[in-house]
Amino acid sequence: MMAAETQGGRYPRLVQAAIDAFSLPDLRAKILFTLAMLVVFNNSPIGSAVSLIGMMLCLAAVFVLLQAHFLAALQVIIYAGAIMVLFMFVIMLLNLSDDDKEWKARDRNLFLSVTAGLLIIGVLYKFLDITSSTEFNSPAKVPDSFGTVAEVGRALFTDFVLPFEVASILLLVAMIGAVVLAKSKVD
Repeated sequence: MMAAETQGGRYPRLVQAAIDAFSLPDLRAKILFTLAMLVVFNNSPIGSAVSLIGMMLCLAAVFVLLQAHFLAALQVIIYAGAIMVLFMFVIMLLNLSDDDKEWKARDRNLFLSVTAGLLIIGVLYKFLDITSSTEFNSPAKVPDSFGTVAEVGRALFTDFVLPFEVASILLLVAMIGAVVLAKSKVD
């Protein structure tokens, strides 16, 4: 029905694309979007991490709907399991308390907040501009090998071996940095 209104010219193309993007018809998509917003806007680091775990579990449900059961299992075991345990460990190790004045510098960064907000609005505008000018007549055909163990292994160890190793080194450095920060805070 909204596509018909666009043909008649009730809304400009960009406004109609924004309406279509934010009127998610599926309940899982609404839950996923809500949890993603809670990750960003939650004041508590623990609350953000728990919302991120929920979001990753909803993403695993999307993989199940795409018949990519192996990817769904990887999503739950690796991301919602191991990586989030690491995140929770780092959050607990840092012991972010409300009474420490040094950790409340985020409230005073108005310039950075406004700049980041304008940047996000610009990226969303460009995204909606590109997607509104593209025709989406039929969904993409998913190959039968999508999400299988062989396909994931082939992609991971051929095309994406460098990003995989960089991500593992980045996680290791982040964990070492959290330990150093926690140790200096205790001393």
